[in-house]
Amino acid sequence: MSIGVIFPGQGSQSIGMLTGLSSESVSIRDTIYEQASDRLGFDVGHLIAEGPVEKLNQTQITQPVLLTVNHVLWLMWSERFFADTPPIALAGHSLGEFSALVAAGCLSFDDALDLVALRGQLMQQAVPQGVGAMAAILGLPDDVVEAICREVAEDEVVAPANYNSPGQLVIAGHASAVERAMLQAKAAGAKRAVVLPVSVPSHCALMAEASQALAERLDRLDMAPPSIPVFHNVDAKPREHAEGVRGALVAQLAQPVHWTATIRALSQFGVECFYECGPGRVLTGLGKRIEKSAQWVPYEQEVSE
Repeated sequence: MSIGVIFPGQGSQSIGMLTGLSSESVSIRDTIYEQASDRLGFDVGHLIAEGPVEKLNQTQITQPVLLTVNHVLWLMWSERFFADTPPIALAGHSLGEFSALVAAGCLSFDDALDLVALRGQLMQQAVPQGVGAMAAILGLPDDVVEAICREVAEDEVVAPANYNSPGQLVIAGHASAVERAMLQAKAAGAKRAVVLPVSVPSHCALMAEASQALAERLDRLDMAPPSIPVFHNVDAKPREHAEGVRGALVAQLAQPVHWTATIRALSQFGVECFYECGPGRVLTGLGKRIEKSAQWVPYEQEVSE
């Protein structure tokens, strides 16, 4: 059976991630935690184990910490399962795309830590606290939500940010415009319209300045061609060369995540079984609504058994 590996992004983090692992897995975890701590300047393992949750959920902290956890799980799985059967393709949701590129050998783990820490800082600085917002719209067709965003935007930004699964579309932009879109969505028959507990309106035009600053950093970074195809959020397509990867990462920050299309593209590529390589099972839940015929395995559960 052909395997694909998908990496979750921001929102999958929690205090106590990666507890209950086997002794050999703990050794890998502690080694990577120490490497990340040295690079980031704070105790990653202590933060994950003890919190506080307020610090863990700060965008500039969450991003490198979640990258670290995803990488630990990738190394565990590689050691346990990949000697004979490597995955045929990889993808990651938003921040998770960086984990996929590390797994594919395109980025070193250290460079990725630096990059996502900077990414988180740039995103946090791009929009003042309280100015932006994100909301999940459930139970409406994508084209209806797109039309609502156009109708209510006025002179502000509100647009699709994450095409997560059929009937689940996250929007982002100015808080007041997001609120108008939520009200209109409810009037149009949405099952739910829920503000997300985030401080940064990701994947919309408000991230344009952060995207440009990230591009300047990426231009100075050495990257290798991916050894395993990585399907990117911006268009659900892989890139063969580093320059194309750079462009996709820059575009991703200010453009929507096409997750539904990405999962379908991976399935068409030949992936029959999806392993979620990260804490929790958010992507497994979404995936079961996108490709019902595929097998879905929350990766943390697999390595903890």
